[in-house]
Amino acid sequence: MTSPLTSTLIRFALRTVIGLFLTVLLLVSGYLLFSYHFTYSRGESVGFVQKLSYKGWICKTWEGEQVRALAVMPAIPEKFAFTVRDSTVADQINASIGQKVVVQYEQHKGLPACFGETEYFITKVTPAPGQ
Repeated sequence: MTSPLTSTLIRFALRTVIGLFLTVLLLVSGYLLFSYHFTYSRGESVGFVQKLSYKGWICKTWEGEQVRALAVMPAIPEKFAFTVRDSTVADQINASIGQKVVVQYEQHKGLPACFGETEYFITKVTPAPGQ
């Protein structure tokens, strides 16, 4: 039989461990909600989308690559890797692969890889002016 002091200490330790676990869970959830819903930066990128694929083992995301349009030739092309959350935007990008497009993106820093392989999330795609 256990003494009342021992059972009180066990209950206190159990409550402390559960409380710490719930506090950490709440903090991590708050951080993820903040990172997911608030934008670090916004911008546009002009270039030729050369690849878009739907990939991932558990968390499937649309991942793409754009070769940015170069103002001066000859120059080394710059690649812009991005993630697409919306399937309609992914369909628009698929329809314009190989064409010069303007993609609008939002940057979300600190998200885990399950949300996308990059921190740049495409929100809109339009044909480039003069196309």
